[in-house]
Amino acid sequence: MAGQARIIDGKAAAAALRAGIGEEIAAIRASTGLVPGLDVVLVGDDPASRVYVASKEKLAAEIGMKSRAHRLPAESSEAELLAKIAELNADDTVDGILVQLPLPKHIDTGVIIDAIDPAKDVDGLHPINAGRLASGKASGATLLVPCTPLGCMLLLKQALPVLAGLEAVVIGRSELVGRPVAQLLLQADCTVTIAHSRTRDLASVVRRADIVVAAVGRPHFVKGDWIKPGATVIDVGINRLPDGKLVGDVDFAEAVAVAGAITPVPGGVGPMTIACLLRNTLTAFQARRG
Repeated sequence: MAGQARIIDGKAAAAALRAGIGEEIAAIRASTGLVPGLDVVLVGDDPASRVYVASKEKLAAEIGMKSRAHRLPAESSEAELLAKIAELNADDTVDGILVQLPLPKHIDTGVIIDAIDPAKDVDGLHPINAGRLASGKASGATLLVPCTPLGCMLLLKQALPVLAGLEAVVIGRSELVGRPVAQLLLQADCTVTIAHSRTRDLASVVRRADIVVAAVGRPHFVKGDWIKPGATVIDVGINRLPDGKLVGDVDFAEAVAVAGAITPVPGGVGPMTIACLLRNTLTAFQARRG
């Protein structure tokens, strides 16, 4: 019947995750007097990045986490940004470092990510953390997993308590989402296919899937008739239409009539990303301080 898919509420899941982190931080403060510290570096004045950084600061403060933003002018050199990262790497009060992306075009993003101490890399993008994830060592306390893929997995486990044996199709192969979420699904004993916009007969590949993770960056790319009846759909896409409306990579109106459970856009994966950033900061704090 149409409209029967369960809506996976990312806002509620993120609020619950933040509340749990807040309780852990309160207990740590009571026993040690310490609190985790998250430092965010913003280069330039991109409006979307500015709003996102302010949201991170606000949510960190709400759960008792120490958060500082370091704002550098857009014309700052790569060397100046590297010097700021070196300063934060050496600061023992800093547990998590996040450099807000995208960076100005004259700065090499790869060089900057490589410079962050892997133990403080709460975005989970450093090659050492990516390598640990790819090698299957995701259970280690010091592994920091990229925030959006981690959020996807938490929402999936909420919708599907048992993932083992399910067939998952990840549409998208980016280093930020597609590849790491595929690794996490493999570790959950799913059978995983990484597909993308050039996959032959993509619709038939997706129709096999018990789990669909759409992270291709194209509005309404995944149609309702691509979805296996009863499948769980995680829509990572955030696309702004000409009329200003935010939509996902999945045609929600079509898919909601077929899927068993689905994340909305907005209000699905998005809220989990910042909550998982805070989770990673607490993980980094605990690993660094034993």
